[in-house]
Amino acid sequence: MKFLRYGPEGAEKPGVLDGAGRIRDLSGVIADISGPAIADLAWADGLEIESLPAVDSAQRLGACVAGTGKFICIGLNYADHAAESGLEVPPEPVIFMKATSAITGPNDNVIIPRGSVATDWEVELGVVIGKKAKYVDQAEALDHVAGYCVVNDVSERDFQARRSGQWTKGKSCDSFGPIGPWLVTRDEIANPQNLKMWLTVNGVTKQNGTTETMVYGVSYLVSYLSQFMTLHPGDIISTGTPPGVGLGFKPPQYLKPGDVIELGIEGLGRQKQMVVAD
Repeated sequence: MKFLRYGPEGAEKPGVLDGAGRIRDLSGVIADISGPAIADLAWADGLEIESLPAVDSAQRLGACVAGTGKFICIGLNYADHAAESGLEVPPEPVIFMKATSAITGPNDNVIIPRGSVATDWEVELGVVIGKKAKYVDQAEALDHVAGYCVVNDVSERDFQARRSGQWTKGKSCDSFGPIGPWLVTRDEIANPQNLKMWLTVNGVTKQNGTTETMVYGVSYLVSYLSQFMTLHPGDIISTGTPPGVGLGFKPPQYLKPGDVIELGIEGLGRQKQMVVAD
């Protein structure tokens, strides 16, 4: 299934796509698309989607998951992206956190923060946890995944690399975490390591890759992270980006007000954001 959230910011309602790609309202079935709902999807068994109330397709889409407790990102997880960044592939996954206050809808504006000189884009596969995971073996890791979504890991490279400390400050600005449009349940994605992904800026292709070239795959990452922290339903893992980020161009190319970002992943939908100044 393809779950989503629609409506004004802060007042989103749960929804699901029907077979024709139309939004159907789930608010009479569940309170929201959040940890409690995706921890046990038994309520969706036998759900007659076509009988649910139809929703105006012009509705704003919110982030496809509500109440995320942890927004965990993996750095340098594509060898060719590490190379364009001038860095070595790490011997273990690089982990950093993105503030959950950065989360926005898939088509909301990307806001360039004050003082920014290097706001960048990154199309990434998002993994949404559906079952509590602690010390999980890799062979069982995918059993703890509810589904997948598109993430734009918007990044301010100057804040990230030149302003001292960890990467978090360059990753957590407001609007730096567009998520969705859909949470696609795991049964619809046969192999998360074989998904095409792409991103354009003003209609020009910048990223054109595949999850096949990840250094550390989804099952490994879920297992690995669970050795250090308990993963809870609704937590999101953003798994890294292929080459083609603005930092990698010579000279670098960064976002400016008026730019339009479009991105997507095979089977998971697409996003479109206008870039504005704060």
